[in-house]
Amino acid sequence: MQEIVFAGGCLWGVQEFMRHLPGVINTEAGRANGSASTTQCDYDGYAECVLTQFDANQVSIEELMDFFFEIIDPYSVNKQGVDVGEKYRTGVYSVNPEHLERAKRYIAERSDADKIVVEVLLLSNYVKSDDEHQDRLTLHPNDYCHIPKAILHKYKK
Repeated sequence: MQEIVFAGGCLWGVQEFMRHLPGVINTEAGRANGSASTTQCDYDGYAECVLTQFDANQVSIEELMDFFFEIIDPYSVNKQGVDVGEKYRTGVYSVNPEHLERAKRYIAERSDADKIVVEVLLLSNYVKSDDEHQDRLTLHPNDYCHIPKAILHKYKK
């Protein structure tokens, strides 16, 4: 099992989408690459994200990137849907340098690479979200989500 972190705007939708993908074993809502050890009072530069555990024998980094690009606007800085602010930026984070190189290569090989603003960075800090934010759209399917429902459940198992 391997791990990679995706930030794609509001974490509720990203988690709901990612948890249904082939090869994905588990997802966890969290905050990535902030400057403080907790997000209880302030985001301090954190991005809302989803820690994604996957089986590399079933799904590749490139395939996960394909899926991720289905739910984000890769040209938008600090904004996805109506959610605006640094915490809604797009990013791919990992402690595995190979994952980062493959994600960077994936973006570089796209015809629109010069317009893409998705961060690809070493995961320097991660904080798990509270229970209220875990599997939020599974528990409350009518809550807000910036991802259209047709895409959100496209790969539902």
